Amino acid sequence: MKSNINIKVKNKENNLRIDVLLSNQSNKLSRSRVKVLILENNLKINNIIVTDPSRKVKLDDEIFFEVVEPKKERLTPFNYPLEIIHEDEDLIVLNKSAGISMHPGPGNYDNTIVNALINYTGNNLSNIGNELRPGIVHRIDKETSGLIVIAKNNVSHENLSNQFSEHSITRVYQALVWGKIRPQNGKIETFITRSSKNRQMMEVSLNKGKKAITNYKTLEIFENDDVPTLSLIECKLETGRTHQIRVHLSNKGNNILGDKKYKKKFKKFININPELEKCLVSLDRQFLHAKTLGFNHPKNNHWLEFSSKLPDDLEKILKKLRKIKQ
Repeated sequence: MKSNINIKVKNKENNLRIDVLLSNQSNKLSRSRVKVLILENNLKINNIIVTDPSRKVKLDDEIFFEVVEPKKERLTPFNYPLEIIHEDEDLIVLNKSAGISMHPGPGNYDNTIVNALINYTGNNLSNIGNELRPGIVHRIDKETSGLIVIAKNNVSHENLSNQFSEHSITRVYQALVWGKIRPQNGKIETFITRSSKNRQMMEVSLNKGKKAITNYKTLEIFENDDVPTLSLIECKLETGRTHQIRVHLSNKGNNILGDKKYKKKFKKFININPELEKCLVSLDRQFLHAKTLGFNHPKNNHWLEFSSKLPDDLEKILKKLRKIKQ
């Protein structure tokens, strides 16, 4: 079913964001749902399609907004062992393994976290936004492990989405990078946009795209005659752009170990410890782990914070490096 919203902007609405204006027009439309519909080309301002939810309206603008009901997609349940850290009637906190995608997409519509959640909950998940992403408030990359929060209803989804938008959620990652990062502790603040050379990649820009902020600190440096220089660092996100940590560290020249997409060519190692070399070469994903996740509970507003240990494949590399370092 479809319905339409037609508005001529009044004085009191002048300079409002279009997603705010439209969500104020209906008790049934959340701001998150409005954003999705705008991105799907359902908005016209002065008879021109607009796909920017943050666009500010002007006095006498004529707004036409088509409200399309979410499609009922049949998602296939996937029998996959989810590591649940916390669950209540409003949300689930998962510790995601590397190697599994968050949601269905081209080439993989069945073996994802969403399909596993459908199997586990019986589709007791929020349905705001894309019909192939029920419950998904935020994402981490397929080859990244660590903590994610899932919404079980629309009220929780909206609340958590707003916390992400307001950058009030705590997100801390650990990464092992090539070389020594300079300075050892600092803040990376840039714009990130889609790469002009490869649409599946992102890149740092001077003024295009979205602002991205990563705070980092060096935890440990590994360096001697038998070890190529590597640094264990902690990254705390202020924003959450696509591939943000990977792009920021690559731009500084400190690519994440095992990152095949944002990789850098290094000289062949000479006299490297053979056991360590075998360990490094065998890593089949990036050394990036979402270690800490903290947020206010959407119902009672109590602060919740969760931590996750490094998985065995990453911890094995650190143990080997520390042993050689001694």
